[in-house]
Amino acid sequence: MLLITAALATAAQGLNLTLDECIRIALNDNPSIKVNEMELERVDYAKKEVLGQLFPSVSFSGQYTRNIALQTIYIDAGGEGGTKTGMKMGRDNQYTVGFSASVPLIMPTLWKSIKLSDNQILQNLETSRANKLSLVNQVKNAYYALLLAQHSKKVLEQTHSTAQTHADVYKKMHELGTASEYDVLRSNVAVTTLEPSILEAENSILQLKLQLKVLMGMDAEVDITPAQTLDDFKGTMYERALTADTSLVNNTSLKSLDLQTDYLKKVLDVQKMSWYPTLSGSASYMWNSMSNGSPFKNFQWSNYSNVGLTLSLPIYQGGQRYSKMKQQEIAVREMKWQRENLERTLRTQVQTHIDNLNKSIKQVETNNASVGQATKASEIMNKSFKIGAASFIQLLDTEDALMTARLSYYQAIYNYLVADSNLEYVLGNSNYANQ
Repeated sequence: MLLITAALATAAQGLNLTLDECIRIALNDNPSIKVNEMELERVDYAKKEVLGQLFPSVSFSGQYTRNIALQTIYIDAGGEGGTKTGMKMGRDNQYTVGFSASVPLIMPTLWKSIKLSDNQILQNLETSRANKLSLVNQVKNAYYALLLAQHSKKVLEQTHSTAQTHADVYKKMHELGTASEYDVLRSNVAVTTLEPSILEAENSILQLKLQLKVLMGMDAEVDITPAQTLDDFKGTMYERALTADTSLVNNTSLKSLDLQTDYLKKVLDVQKMSWYPTLSGSASYMWNSMSNGSPFKNFQWSNYSNVGLTLSLPIYQGGQRYSKMKQQEIAVREMKWQRENLERTLRTQVQTHIDNLNKSIKQVETNNASVGQATKASEIMNKSFKIGAASFIQLLDTEDALMTARLSYYQAIYNYLVADSNLEYVLGNSNYANQ
């Protein structure tokens, strides 16, 4: 982190970043990663909220009642048919204040709900890891694409420079009368034909830099330059291809699905617990005062308290609990088939990426040999052209072949690196995301 901080301090002069530095900056500053960290903190508080339900709850309450008309009760005198005497009950003002407490003693549903909170934390941790894996994959692919664009631009500029040299020579030869106007036009066309491709490569570089800066959570005004080239990654290609791990044990999609399945099973357990009785305890300590006349005078306080137990035994709810259990059981069985289908799809993706790796390695070797042959052919053709043993068309064909060979060579390295990054993402084996 000290290295990254020091690098950012020189942002005004531009940043020369390796792939490792880009990934670490992204994992530290990308807004989505920060949101994931906050979400983990939120879920942790949600678990504490559930745990809080196991502890006693204590509350204080106060109530004032003004009786407008007092209630009258009648007492029979002399038996049935005798005289009835009415009596007013209560006073004008009534105050009640005090404390009440309750505590769950036997709550099977609540106990199982705590395990649901633990599962939600694990799901959020896996979601965070999945987002990190995705971000690392995106940064790698953007970095590789930027390197490819830079190499392509360099190759095009080299070819453009050579074509411009030939055009200048033909222009002077035409002025001296030793070259035709056709040769001049043909050499100029060779120059102008490359210019749109160079402009397109420059625009691609700018766009890829912006994409990389967005992934790293950096301002668009900061200038960044890759500190590596595609050739720097070529040396580790064979070693990584030989040690490629194809196990799906760390695949984030499978892990998330397993956690979701475990969550559904725990939800089913919670619903089963709804058939069990619950027992809770309660206690209160209150003060009561009643008076006539002004509500601010003649207070006569008396206290009372009580404790109690509440037992609740669910008997019949119209079959709701049974239907909920059956729904949850079906959902658990569905997850089994979803996992089987997902694992089959992932294994197909892994095999595809491995095939792309092997194909790219062969293409790199083939294209590397083609670059060597095209370079030698270009040197021979240049010498032949200088002594008049080759035409300008033959020279252009040779230079085009050399340009194509170089572009194909870098494209093959890029294809390998992207396939390797995608394989790493599917397998979930990134060291950055697992830290």
